[in-house]
Amino acid sequence: MRRPATLVITQSLVRFLVLFMLKGNIDQDNYDDSAHLLPQYDFIVVGSGSAGSAVASRLAEVREWKVLVLESGGPPPPESQIPGMNAFLMQSESDWNYFTVPQKHGLFNYNNNACAFPLGRVVGGSSTINWMMYVRGNSRDYDHWQALGNPGWDYHTVLRYFKKAEHYRGTRNKNTAEYHGRGGPLSVDDKRWGAPLLAGYLKAGQELGYSVIDANGPEQIGFSVADMTQVDGGRSSVAQSYLRPALDRGNLHIVSRAHVTQVLFDDDKRAVGVTFEHLGKVRKVLARREVIVSAGAIGSPHLLMVSGIGPAQHLTQHGIPVVVDLPGVGSNLQDHPSIFGLTWTVKPGSGVSLFNLVNPVHIRNYLNNRQGPLTSPMGVEGNAWSLAEVGDPFWPDLQYLFMSGTPALDDGLFITDIIGFRRDFFHRYFGPIKGQQGFNIGPMLTRPKSRGTVRLRSRNPRDPPLIDPNFLSHPDDVTTFIRGIKFSLAIGNTSALKIDHEAKFYDKVLPGCDKEVYGSDSYWACFTRHMAQTTFHPAGTCKMAPPSDPYGVVDHTLKLRGVSGVRVVDASIMPQIVSGNLNAPAIMIGERAADLIKQDW
Repeated sequence: MRRPATLVITQSLVRFLVLFMLKGNIDQDNYDDSAHLLPQYDFIVVGSGSAGSAVASRLAEVREWKVLVLESGGPPPPESQIPGMNAFLMQSESDWNYFTVPQKHGLFNYNNNACAFPLGRVVGGSSTINWMMYVRGNSRDYDHWQALGNPGWDYHTVLRYFKKAEHYRGTRNKNTAEYHGRGGPLSVDDKRWGAPLLAGYLKAGQELGYSVIDANGPEQIGFSVADMTQVDGGRSSVAQSYLRPALDRGNLHIVSRAHVTQVLFDDDKRAVGVTFEHLGKVRKVLARREVIVSAGAIGSPHLLMVSGIGPAQHLTQHGIPVVVDLPGVGSNLQDHPSIFGLTWTVKPGSGVSLFNLVNPVHIRNYLNNRQGPLTSPMGVEGNAWSLAEVGDPFWPDLQYLFMSGTPALDDGLFITDIIGFRRDFFHRYFGPIKGQQGFNIGPMLTRPKSRGTVRLRSRNPRDPPLIDPNFLSHPDDVTTFIRGIKFSLAIGNTSALKIDHEAKFYDKVLPGCDKEVYGSDSYWACFTRHMAQTTFHPAGTCKMAPPSDPYGVVDHTLKLRGVSGVRVVDASIMPQIVSGNLNAPAIMIGERAADLIKQDW
């Protein structure tokens, strides 16, 4: 699908502005060692995203090992360095620009009943283009992984790896210091700037009986200011925190713009290397010990299937010789769907405006002091997790994303194209509040029951895969969303927001739901099916599971079933998605995998 012209023009103008702002202070590393490529490495890592960079960097700590990282995308663009510019990285050259297939059960106000599926195609992967929130999930997520038959993935164990990865620079969470790491590669810091609405959001939570918490501390229930993967006011991606220092060791090479097309196996079904395309040529490189597939929850099953590992009937349908029949490859796709469009207007000065990005005062403050609105992704303020009503109340099934802006903040210039609303719907519904300041509360399902798939479009490894999240196919997901909408409305109805910021809920009847009784459960169910979409957190498509699970893909050491010499190391191995954003957990998986590999070798 082609990018809208208004979005392309806006991204070009932003690139020009950033180049002018940074001038000579731009990361000049092109992350390309192709001129020094060896014929064989001990380990080949496919993908330089959150998990891939972590595992590669840690393996390169063993001086006698040679490690190669192959990344399909290019080096990080200049605008990725400035947090406030992150929205312009969506559907850019640093994004795979994937879209879901049309959804049967939802996305009814989106183009083609589908949505963009942003994933980083760039050195650093999605850590280079994401919204920078550092959230680990709930301790019960990981204890549940172990209970499913995956020893060594309980919370007590993985907490060591979260702390090993982290260099916590913040001052806000002093009372939970034992849960944070110091001296790790990844810089995590306090959010440096917030709109006035942020304080109102935290007060609103207190009005409802919830404390202000450290979301990465002992318990997750409460309201929090987002911790950020940030260093000195700029983005802290895994490219900067893991890869760049490792390159100085001399035993790690990276080739950017290298698209891996196949994992190669010998007659004994042992991985011996990979083929990849680089600068128009097909090249081959061999692996002495292992191939580590870290292409993400979409890319990893895609690569395995075009390499002959996956559901046999599906592979045969596309003329791919079957190496191993693994029906779980590409199944169990999970994502955190969230609702865009629960919107309130506020008095001027309470929220954010686009002028923040181009205001000369804010630009000077960023360049001179690394302070101000440009230090924070646009509109990102805080999170909340409410008590669950079913099962363990402290294992939340809902997260609330608080944004100090509305989908109509920019008068319809580009935000609606990033979200993916149909233009006719956007103007009809959001037209009356174009350009007004406000906020959006997005209830997000942390433990959705719907499951989707990743399947091949063709045997051509360059063809985008068919991504079907199957959103809202399980009726319980809609029921949970209704509960999340009601809690969001309660937040907006607190005096902390209604009185202090003159918050007013935008209660225009949603097109497509005008036959339902406004405010009824059936109305909010309709609202959900029209407005919920991805939060860019795919997981689960190469499921970690014991041998008794026929849909398992890797074991608890992340070794691929049915072959030798391959591990999968990324969010695709999650048997169940965690209760929060996925960047921090993916890095943890990379850290844990590195130790597992070192133990074996």
